[in-house]
Amino acid sequence: MPPVKKFIMLGMGTFGSALATKLAANGCQVTGVDQRRERLDLLKNVLHEAVIGDSTDREVLENLPIRDATAVFISLGETISQSLLATLHVRELGARNVIVKGVTKEHGKILEHLGVDRVVFPEEEVARELADRMTWPNVLDYLPIDPEYSVAEVAMPSSLSGKSLAEANLRSRIGIHIMGIKDVMRGKFEMFPDGKTRLLEDQVLLVVGREKEIAALREMP
Repeated sequence: MPPVKKFIMLGMGTFGSALATKLAANGCQVTGVDQRRERLDLLKNVLHEAVIGDSTDREVLENLPIRDATAVFISLGETISQSLLATLHVRELGARNVIVKGVTKEHGKILEHLGVDRVVFPEEEVARELADRMTWPNVLDYLPIDPEYSVAEVAMPSSLSGKSLAEANLRSRIGIHIMGIKDVMRGKFEMFPDGKTRLLEDQVLLVVGREKEIAALREMP
């Protein structure tokens, strides 16, 4: 059985609480830190440990298992100075993975210079995802894996139905790589299909490619 992943959440506002709740539901242990007892009380059935304290106070942070945590999340509202100070402390205390909620683009740039592993802007990310889902309803899921490439699940374009994978020739035509094909009706999934595989309307393609290449696939009739 794999070891339980342990996370530290500095700031238990809306974002921190939602993230902690999901991590706990995934079987992880979360230590939550906040100055407001009422926030921690609301999560007493979620948090493995609740610490009432100032996330910018180095002495408070020194008493947390920061070096042993899988990641430290920092979400301190709109107060940029507190976010930066907490980030500086946890980096100096040996955090392996630091993920911070950004407030502004400038805040994000400073955090990157401090060496954080990721800056997240939840509202922007949700807005982009929602806009993409509403614009291209045939894109069922979308996961960026680096600055250029993403993995996406795309409903089979009608124009490809009945063709073999070789006949569709998507790699040469638009640069898309087919990693797998899911047959929705039969509940079957074929990983790395060969060129003889027949494409059908009730299938979903698992593809990897650049944004423009995925866009070309999802815009096919």
